[in-house]
Amino acid sequence: MDPLADVIDLARVRGALLSSVRASAPWGLALPQGDGASFHAVTSGTAWMCVAEHEPIQLMPGDLVLLPTGAPHTMSSDLSVDCPPYVKTPGELAIGGTGAVTTLACAGYSYDLEVAPRLMSLLPTVLHVPADPAEGRDVAAIVELLAGEVGGRGAGSRTAVARLIDLLLIVAIRAWQPEAPSWLAGLHDPVVARALALLHERPGEAWTLEGLAREVHLSRATLARRFAAAVGEPPLAYLAGWRMDLAARRLRSSTDPIGEIAREVGYSSEYAFNRAFTRHRGEPPGRYRRGSLPARWRTR
Repeated sequence: MDPLADVIDLARVRGALLSSVRASAPWGLALPQGDGASFHAVTSGTAWMCVAEHEPIQLMPGDLVLLPTGAPHTMSSDLSVDCPPYVKTPGELAIGGTGAVTTLACAGYSYDLEVAPRLMSLLPTVLHVPADPAEGRDVAAIVELLAGEVGGRGAGSRTAVARLIDLLLIVAIRAWQPEAPSWLAGLHDPVVARALALLHERPGEAWTLEGLAREVHLSRATLARRFAAAVGEPPLAYLAGWRMDLAARRLRSSTDPIGEIAREVGYSSEYAFNRAFTRHRGEPPGRYRRGSLPARWRTR
């Protein structure tokens, strides 16, 4: 199994094109706090991006900038120009004067609030992936494909754009090097990544530290030390949290009996599952299910 794909799928992270922008210098836009994650891909030309408490970023052709929490920001041809509020416009948004042209693909991501923090809360406020140096080449290639599809009239263009936007999120996360321990940081350690994949592949199994260590060909002590250093918590603590995310999703999206859900995520006793769920979510599973409303879903 692929832990990153699992979390993205469970959180129902989905991208959608908001605007295709054609901006002629001088130009500027002020974008308010978003409801979810957002990104800008520079398909041609250059732009400056400013986010509070961050140094301005000059974006070059093929660059991608991801804002996991949709932080308010400005985009402009020059740091000195005025930035009027952005108004969402279907299709292409043409702004600015008569100077050099910059084209941007601006997109947003919707996600399930209950699960997305497992991913989005780990990412920096601004994640800039340049087309250069070499580590950004994957992004540049996808941005080039996106530029060819945005506004296109070919069969399947709308679907192609949506898939490329989803792919850009994955590639941006891959390019980021976490500094603090987390499951994302653990993916950069081959052994820890294998252990995480096993926990995701078989969450309902009665895992022990010894059994997991045997699967990844390490001693119990070495795995415990290496996993905790990379992820920030022991393997079985991580598993408990992942099981609760899986259970929460099932409680909100199905009418399956609580006992059945408990067994599928590794609890032989509904009582034990109720206690664990209450400890992690602050309320028992039955009450959590009754209180689940459409407002729990965030969309752009």
